[in-house]
Amino acid sequence: MKQRIITSLILAPIAIAFILLSSTPLFAGLLALVWAAAMWEWTRLIGMQQHLARASAVVLTLLMMAGLWLLRGQPAWWLCIVIGVAWWLVALWWMRGFSFAASPNPRNVAIKLVAGWLVLVPSWTALVQIHDAPGVGGVWALYALFVVWAADTFAYVFGSRWGRNKLAPRISPGKTLEGVWGALLGSGLIALIGGWWIGARGVALALLVVLGLLCVVWSILGDLFESLMKRQANVKDSGALFPGHGGLLDRLDGVFAAMPMFALGKLLIDLFVPA
Repeated sequence: MKQRIITSLILAPIAIAFILLSSTPLFAGLLALVWAAAMWEWTRLIGMQQHLARASAVVLTLLMMAGLWLLRGQPAWWLCIVIGVAWWLVALWWMRGFSFAASPNPRNVAIKLVAGWLVLVPSWTALVQIHDAPGVGGVWALYALFVVWAADTFAYVFGSRWGRNKLAPRISPGKTLEGVWGALLGSGLIALIGGWWIGARGVALALLVVLGLLCVVWSILGDLFESLMKRQANVKDSGALFPGHGGLLDRLDGVFAAMPMFALGKLLIDLFVPA
């Protein structure tokens, strides 16, 4: 725990400054490098052995993001985000099957590689879209991330203190239903306070809170899916980049799942709720 706290205290100010102070093109470029590093971890997690094949998957990921950057704001850009929302319903079906694609044969590795692109590319697109909001895009991006980070923190606190009923014991024995309720409560409060601070009022604020709760549900799906991949790979962490926290996938799994939901939900709120 001490190591986790120290790592968080070092990384949090850097991440916040990067989000708030970067222009969207710089943000998109540096974020793409982080997402590419996450794909490198993913290729290891799913059992790809050859470094050349893993590097090729990373390069292809970067090319996908570069192509989408050229199409930002166009239908293909938003289609990618919608796919990023819908994918997690497929992932839920996958998790219910538990052992689907578990064996490390070439077919299953290919399936999991495609799944990695469905996890990473839409989440990058969504987070860039949020950051590109007129005027205060960095603030909106930080708001969306704080909602997810709050879910992770409150789930841990409630689960460790009051956790009794397992959420998905075959996938992640440490996660509890009490932790889920803590995540929803904590993120709901953050969504309410943060939305008020940004300037949302009335129906818009209420819808932001609802959107925050939906993002929590999606972030839990992301967390569980990565846990399933680690269980099938028989590893504790996706990497060792962050002392006490594991790898990039371990820290960003909920973010990957929640960002497309937030980007799409915010678009709908902006379209149908008067400013």
